Order: sequence, then C-alpha cells, then structure tokens
Amino acid sequence: MWAHARWQGRFLPHPLPPGERLRSYASWCNAVEGNTTFYATPAKSTVESWAGQTTPDFRFVVKLPKSITHERRLTGVDEELRSFLDTIEPLGPRTHALWIQLPGSFAPTDVGALAGFLRGLPSSHRYAVEVRHRAFFEDARSERLLEGVLARAGTEWVPFDTTAFFQSPPTSDAERDAWAKKPRMPRRSAALTDRPIVRYLGRDATERTIEGWREWIGTVTEWLREGRSPTVFIHTPDNADALTLARRFHDDVRTRLPELEPLPEPLPTEPLTLF
Repeated sequence: MWAHARWQGRFLPHPLPPGERLRSYASWCNAVEGNTTFYATPAKSTVESWAGQTTPDFRFVVKLPKSITHERRLTGVDEELRSFLDTIEPLGPRTHALWIQLPGSFAPTDVGALAGFLRGLPSSHRYAVEVRHRAFFEDARSERLLEGVLARAGTEWVPFDTTAFFQSPPTSDAERDAWAKKPRMPRRSAALTDRPIVRYLGRDATERTIEGWREWIGTVTEWLREGRSPTVFIHTPDNADALTLARRFHDDVRTRLPELEPLPEPLPTEPLTLF
C-alpha cells in the first residue's frame, strides 16, 4: 500500500526510490496492512529493508500467504509456515499481528481446522483472524463457536466493516469495481483481546466516509479507555485520500481522548532547499 500510485507526488515525494517509500508513508501513519505477503512470501532482504525504514514501534499487520489460508486451508502447511515466519523475522517487534484472512467459503464446519492450526502456532507472535462467511455474523451459535476458539488461543477477530460502502449504489468506476469484489459484511465491534484490529471501507466521497465511521470513533475511544491498543485501517474504493482520512479518524478520536498521542508529522513532498 505504501507505494500507491495516487499518493506519489501528492502525499509522498516523487520520484522516490523503492527503498524509501515505506519511510515516507510511515511519517503519515504508524501502521500498515502487509497485504503483499498474501500473494508471495518476499525475500528476506526485502523484509530487512522494511524494518530499516521504520521505527520499532511501527505496526505491521502481516497477512499469511494464500497458499496457507486459501489453497491448503490451514492443513499440512508446517513447512510453508516455518519459511514465512523465518522471512518476516527481521521485523521484530514491528510485527503487531499475523493476519489470517480466510476465504468466504471457510464455514463454521471448518472451525476445527482453524482451532488445530492456532494450537500449533508459536507463541512468539500475536494472531488475528478475518472470516467472511456470513454465518459467523448471522448465526449466534456459529458466532459463539468461533469466538470460543479465538479466545482460547488469545487471537483477535478482525472485522471488515463494509456497511457504509453498501448503503447505496456506486457512483464511480472505483466504487463499481469494489461493489463487485468486496464482501458485504455486517458491522462487528466486539474485541476479544487487548489488540483489536478494524478494517473499514468508506466511499470515494469524503463526507460519506466520515459519516460511516462515527460509530467506530466511540468504540475505539472506549477501547483506549479500557487500556486496549487498537489498530484501525481506513479504506475507500480508490484509496486516493486514505492517508488524510486515516489521520482525520485519529484526530476525531483525539477530540474525545486528548491524551492520545498525535500521529507523526508527514515528511515534505518536495525536497528542502536553502533558498
């Protein structure tokens, strides 16, 4: 995400070498979704570069490869998992959570496989699971089943809130594309651990995105008051303004909780000169 083309020259300096793009992004936000690892495990040298561009308190929520979660559906993956964990080792404390995103076909009948997989994970990391089968949200028994498995493993349930996005038909090409691809997920706001993670999808129109996250402002504020450490990712269909929206969300929480530390000051998009 930190190399998003719509941000270059607008929020991030352009041109910028690949080895500096994450550093610039990290001056805007203090967390990132590690989505690229879903498609392929990166070279260890690449991960070392990520660590070198960020401070130890920067948060990576790193997605497990799809070969583990979608293709093998959490079974017979010990070797791949060991290789993946070894590759991301340079991130050290920056690995806030390993993100286990499961396919929409992963149903309540598959929870046994998830329970076995979680039991075999090393305690050196924190874990968070995202499910997309609607039974987990609409059937109380299925919801309790999953919550029990996750709670026993000290694992968080990651909600992907798309309710604001699907409130009315799309009005742009980016929204129409997302309309066809994104899951229609109900809002879920219960935290299972001290590190809740929220994924929120708004609209291309800024005011509608802000209106849709108002409930999350109250939820996140309450989590902070309880001593939890939440991480919130703000998306829109084109993500063109995602950086400023993320900072706006943080500012909205600070209006209710002034003691919350501000985000870092963004680096300038133009190089500094003497004249």
